[in-house]
Amino acid sequence: MDLGSNFSAKLEPYLLMAKSLKGAAAAKLIVDVTSAPGVFVFSELLEMANIQELGKSEQHEKHLSLLQLFSYKTYQDYVAHKDLLPSLNEAQTRKLKHLSIVSLASERRILPYSELLRALDMPTIRELEDLIIDAIYLDILRGKLDQKEQQLEVEYTMGRDLEPGKLEAVMKALQNWSETTSSVLATLDAKILQISHKTELAKQADAEHEKALQATLKEVHEKQKDKALGIRRGVLGGSGFDRERDIMDVDEENLKGKNRKASSEAQPKTRSKRNRY
Repeated sequence: MDLGSNFSAKLEPYLLMAKSLKGAAAAKLIVDVTSAPGVFVFSELLEMANIQELGKSEQHEKHLSLLQLFSYKTYQDYVAHKDLLPSLNEAQTRKLKHLSIVSLASERRILPYSELLRALDMPTIRELEDLIIDAIYLDILRGKLDQKEQQLEVEYTMGRDLEPGKLEAVMKALQNWSETTSSVLATLDAKILQISHKTELAKQADAEHEKALQATLKEVHEKQKDKALGIRRGVLGGSGFDRERDIMDVDEENLKGKNRKASSEAQPKTRSKRNRY
C-alpha cells in the first residue's frame, strides 16, 4: 500500500456530516476533524461551500483559518498568527507538528535536529525523536534517525494539500524535473550506445584475432607436417639406395667368378691341342 493512501478514506465520514452543517456546528466539525487521529488531508472539506461560508462570519472565520492551517501550513505559521486562530488542543498541536515535518521534508531530504527543534518548538531531542517515530508509525513519512549525526534522513513522505496560488510553482517544478530527467535519460542512452559500439568493436577485434591465430596455427601445423614427411621420404630413399648398391656388388662378384672359371676351363684344351702336333 502506498504511503498515506487511506487518509482520504478517514476524512470521508466528516465530509458526509459536513454537508448539512453550518455556522457553529460546522466550526465544531473543523475542531473535531483536525483533532481526529489518522486524518491528515482536508482539501475536500475545505472546498465545500458551507465551510467556505464560515469566512464571512466574524465569529467563525478563525475556524476556517484553522482548517487552512492544517491543510497546507506549518506550526511556525500557527506561532506567528496565534491571535488570529483558535487555541490548539494537545492532539491538534501534535498533528500540526507532524504535518510540519512533512512540509520541511518536501524542501530537503536531510533535516538536522537543530532545525527541527527550532521549527517545532521541541524542548529536548528525546521528545523530538519520539515525535518523529510517531509520525513514521502513522505512515506520514519514512526515514531514519541518525543519532550520531543528529539528523533525520527522509526517504519518503505523504503529500499535503496544495495551497491556492501554488499550482503554477508546482507545475514549473515538475516541468524542470521532467526536463532534467529527459536530459539524464538522453545522456544514459548515449552512454549505453557508446558502450554497445565499443563492445561490438571489441567482439570484432577478438574474432579477427582468433581467426588470425587459427590461420597461424594451421600454417605452423602444415609446415611441421611437410617437414616430417620430407624426413620420412629421405630415410626411405637412402635405405633403398644402399640395398641396390649391395645387389650390384654381389652381381659384380658373381660375374667375375664366372669369368675366372671360364678362363681356367679354356686353358687346358688349348694345351692339349698343341701337344698333338
